[in-house]
Amino acid sequence: MILSLCNSRILAVILLATAMLVSFVARGFAADHATILMYHRFGEENYPSTNVTLEQFEEHLEVLASGPYTVLPLEDIVLNLQSGTPLPDRTVAITIDDAYLSVYEEAFPRLKARGFPATLFVATRPVDRGLRAYMSWDQIREWQAAGYGIGSQTQTHPHMHQQSMAENEKELRVSNERFLAELGMRPTLFAYPYGEYNLDVIDLVKEAGFEAAFGQNSGVAHGYDGFFELPRFAMNEQYGNRERLELAINGLPLKVTQLVPEDVVLAENPPLYGFTLAADMDKERQLRCFNSKYGKLDVAIIGRRAEIRMPGPLVGKRSRVNCTMPGPDGRWRWFGRQFLTE
Repeated sequence: MILSLCNSRILAVILLATAMLVSFVARGFAADHATILMYHRFGEENYPSTNVTLEQFEEHLEVLASGPYTVLPLEDIVLNLQSGTPLPDRTVAITIDDAYLSVYEEAFPRLKARGFPATLFVATRPVDRGLRAYMSWDQIREWQAAGYGIGSQTQTHPHMHQQSMAENEKELRVSNERFLAELGMRPTLFAYPYGEYNLDVIDLVKEAGFEAAFGQNSGVAHGYDGFFELPRFAMNEQYGNRERLELAINGLPLKVTQLVPEDVVLAENPPLYGFTLAADMDKERQLRCFNSKYGKLDVAIIGRRAEIRMPGPLVGKRSRVNCTMPGPDGRWRWFGRQFLTE
């Protein structure tokens, strides 16, 4: 049985690689990155910060279907990035957090009609309790049987950086037990609840056997500096118009390393924030960074090093700093971090 599953997985990878080679020949372009979109609710207009209207979602799917985009399963994208296998240019993954009922009632049929894959990140306790706003295990099994991906988002969807590691270990262990009992599998991909984590949480997620983990910070995924802080573009009513979608799915990675501070949970606020640009990021003088409270931030470029300074403390429990740089063909490079102040 195990051998059969392994052979099936190998065959799937071979078929995917073959399809990609055909795409490369047609387009003449290969990529080491992908854009990952993140959704929560569909047509639930009482929750605008996590909802997209059905009109917005249908427009998103139409753009993806009619443009030069390749929508692939998230698991396959991660596998290719980790192995160094090129992806088609403008590869996109669709991810959905929290398993709200509107995923099953509204998003699922629209995705199937388009033939688009997607990955659902599930916190198991709301499903176990049969809460009316969430999908049931039967509905999640239907999602799984249709070939759609399942990822973990813990048991109770906690603020992981505020809990002990013993509590977080239990969250991962119990949720994995529930996935095995209900779905016959345990996920290999993880989404941090609220996009919140610290360095200890990252280590714990690695130790638990996950292969990659995702935040809620904007940026184009590439794995240049690891696979456990991968970015996703959040789509909601305010930030879900066609212009923003197209900026995201046409985006390019802004590759950085040697991040300071290394941990997104701030020991001091405002932080002394900086990073080193990769050698192929060749427009360093055009690097621009922004924060929602302060707008455009001061950026000092010293060789390959960028130092970003805030005029005052970051506000709110979660605060984002997004950096961009012009890329080729009118496209933009993106890198964002979500800092936690509590």
